[in-house]
Amino acid sequence: MTEHPVQSEPNESNEAKDRNKAKEANEPNEAKNPGDQGRGGSSALTRLAERLDSSALAEAPRELLREALGATAAESGVPGVPHADRQVFLDSISVTGFRGIGRTARLPLTAKPGVTLVVGRNGTGKSSFAEAAETALTGRTARLDKKRGEVWRRHWRNLHDGAEPKVEVRLAIPGDPRPSALICTWPGDDVTAPEAEFRRPGHGRRPFADIGWGRALNDFSPFLSYADLDKVVNGRPSEQYDSVAAILGLGELTDADERLHGVEKALDSALKQAEAERPALVEALSALEDPRAERALAALGGPGDPDLDGLDALVTALPDADEGRLRELRATAALAGPDLAVVGEAVDRLREAVAVLDDVRASGAEDAHQRAELLATALEHSRRHEDEDTCPVCGSDRPLDEAWAELAAEQVAMLRRDAVTAGEARTGLRDAVDAVRYLVTPVPGWLPAPLVDPWEEWQACRAIGDAERLAVRAETAALVLADACAVLREDALRELAKLDEEWRACVTRLAGWLDRAGPAYAGRPRLRQVRAARKWLKEERTALREERFRPFEDHSQRIWEELRQRSDVDLRSVRLTGGEKATVRKLVMDVSVDDTQAAALGVMSQGELHSLALSLFLPRAAAPDSPFGFVVIDDPVQSMDPAKVHGLAKVLHDLGETRQIVVFTHDTRLQRAFTGQELPVTVMEVERGRRSVVRARPVSDPIGQALADARALARTPDLPPVATTHVLPSLCRTVLERAFSEAAWLRLHRAGTAEHDAEKAVAGAVTLMDIAALGLFGDPSKGARDVYRELRRRCGPGAVDLVRQCQEGAHPSGTSMPDPHRFVTGVEDIALTVRRPEETP
Repeated sequence: MTEHPVQSEPNESNEAKDRNKAKEANEPNEAKNPGDQGRGGSSALTRLAERLDSSALAEAPRELLREALGATAAESGVPGVPHADRQVFLDSISVTGFRGIGRTARLPLTAKPGVTLVVGRNGTGKSSFAEAAETALTGRTARLDKKRGEVWRRHWRNLHDGAEPKVEVRLAIPGDPRPSALICTWPGDDVTAPEAEFRRPGHGRRPFADIGWGRALNDFSPFLSYADLDKVVNGRPSEQYDSVAAILGLGELTDADERLHGVEKALDSALKQAEAERPALVEALSALEDPRAERALAALGGPGDPDLDGLDALVTALPDADEGRLRELRATAALAGPDLAVVGEAVDRLREAVAVLDDVRASGAEDAHQRAELLATALEHSRRHEDEDTCPVCGSDRPLDEAWAELAAEQVAMLRRDAVTAGEARTGLRDAVDAVRYLVTPVPGWLPAPLVDPWEEWQACRAIGDAERLAVRAETAALVLADACAVLREDALRELAKLDEEWRACVTRLAGWLDRAGPAYAGRPRLRQVRAARKWLKEERTALREERFRPFEDHSQRIWEELRQRSDVDLRSVRLTGGEKATVRKLVMDVSVDDTQAAALGVMSQGELHSLALSLFLPRAAAPDSPFGFVVIDDPVQSMDPAKVHGLAKVLHDLGETRQIVVFTHDTRLQRAFTGQELPVTVMEVERGRRSVVRARPVSDPIGQALADARALARTPDLPPVATTHVLPSLCRTVLERAFSEAAWLRLHRAGTAEHDAEKAVAGAVTLMDIAALGLFGDPSKGARDVYRELRRRCGPGAVDLVRQCQEGAHPSGTSMPDPHRFVTGVEDIALTVRRPEETP
């Protein structure tokens, strides 16, 4: 038979009690929240400030600490960020088109401390509610981390609903007139990239990322899934350390230390850089034979800190010669005017070419080409017209005969030789002109003023067409420009030598070094103060960590004691080793098996490891500094034996005194564990219909539900006989079976029966008499006579007849039913009486 839990439902008469309970949950209370022991309700910043005021630390380091701690306190007080005095509770979770949920489904919750079980078969959509809330608040889920995201990122949308995925988590914040809404949608297909908007009454709408809950969600994550359980004990040592260290409330001290570390790093880096540059400067100064370099070496290279004032005096004593002037001097010294030797050769060649051309002209060779062409044309004409008797040019009767043709051919050859000579003379002249022009360089981009006119005169030579004028002008301009360049170059070199460029190079380096080294050496006292402050802070943070970790360790061990049941594994201690920024840091769990020390992962079963993980996670979720009044746990019962499930119900109940505990599970053992220990619990059942239609409904008292079904049947008019003789007695038999079973669980639990044995005993009771004997006596071997006698004693003489009627309804002949309403009322009286065993004296 399947047992059901007892539901604790809010009603009008309990409202005041509920409000007081919620108020108490937000107040530090040593009895309800073990994590508060030794805390005194004060924050780490407050405790540290008190210790700082009474410390023997010098005033300068103390002032540095006050500044760092004050900046941290200012950041931690950002409006809108939840804190332990205003804990947030879950009001409801609504999901559309996400994972196993199609059209909009809403899971209502009671926003106050207490335990709620969300139950249902596998695949009904329970975990989709949990994962939707976690994704909306944190942007991630353990499923996504475990699967590395690939499959889940592609297939997270619901297959049956075409609506855009949407998650709405309503959160109750104390002092607000109505719940706030966190609305999460997805513009794309990446489940890790949602758009989350937070709507809080009186505060408008803001992106959820801007309201400052990120750190609190990271340090005090209120979500735990089955995959997370595995990570708690099997994750990397540094992750285990960080997950626990975060809840100790020392994050503000870490932030303050980070600020001081930033100051220390800047001061130390500047000093190291200045020291690293000193050897190169010493080497450069040592290479100079200059009295100034000797004085600089004495100030720079001696033992201890350099004489910065002496070096500054040497640097500032340098004659005023700015870099612009130095560039002009260097450019002037590098100027090269015309090479007079080369120009002279080119001019001489030009003049020679002019002379050759003049001689050719004087000899008539200049016209030889035209004359030769004329005679050649006449000769060709005579050959074509041999019968002509007159000259075609002058018209005389002198014929152009063979004698004339022979003489003309000789003259043509001679004239063509002369024409070649004239052409060579003209070519030589052009080449000579080009050679002179080639030597005329363009005006540079920058010139000293005295060279502007001479260089422009030299440049103008390129435009002269007359060869003789070019020779004269080029020779003169080149001479003038070369002389001017030489004079200015010599002046520039003398001035550069006077300024002593080598010394200036060293002084330039010294000046740059002084700009960096001055503040660096001046900051050395502050560096010592910062290091002293950090040393004190480290020691105090270690002491505070140990002080704050002890209640966490005690809480973990108490939870383990509840969960271990008959396990031979003893959790001796839990401790943190290393620091927050250490490369090697880990959470150490010392366990023993039958008093023999062992490694937890090596000796513990999977169920024991999950119980150990719960022992570590639950104190973290219930830490006094956590701003979240709720904890969402998905599927914590897997791998647990019945005894551990029994202990888990007790642990969750204890946490439910100060926290809103929402547990998603398909395992009915957890429900039965609450019922068997008479622990109040609210149960919501999730059902899934076709096309991912999911519905969450409250589960009422199973005995009351069966009675309601029986009453509804009894009120039905015109019932057929079989309904009253068979169906109604069977419904009432179910009422009695559930009542006797509930009594059996309670009786066995009170007797200290192990969960496994209790489960076996209840499962072995098959008939109504067996179940009644187990519920009334805790002994299924008692017979019907004993059962009837006890029923008469507790419920009156008519009880036995009612029980027999319920049994007869299962027979073919059925039972007589003259008054169905009276019958159901009588069965109800029996059920309400026997469902709670009598207290034994």
